[in-house]
Amino acid sequence: MESNSVNSACRARGSPWTPQENKWFEQALARFDKDTPDRWLNVARAVGGGKSAEEVKRHYDILLEDLRRIESGQVQIPNYR
Repeated sequence: MESNSVNSACRARGSPWTPQENKWFEQALARFDKDTPDRWLNVARAVGGGKSAEEVKRHYDILLEDLRRIESGQVQIPNYR
């Protein structure tokens, strides 16, 4: 699921990410780990949609910040009951 901060940041800094692009992004992150040469270029190619290596790296950084905020308790987890 895409967080509001990811949506907002992506709209402000580039084209919005579709659910399909996010799925391809997640799959590419699993395929191209941190030790892969040209990781962000490979992830960008896997995502498609004209995303640049810089855009996918920024998307990743936003994702990490969202996770940090969730884990530190700064974001309330919704009650889905």
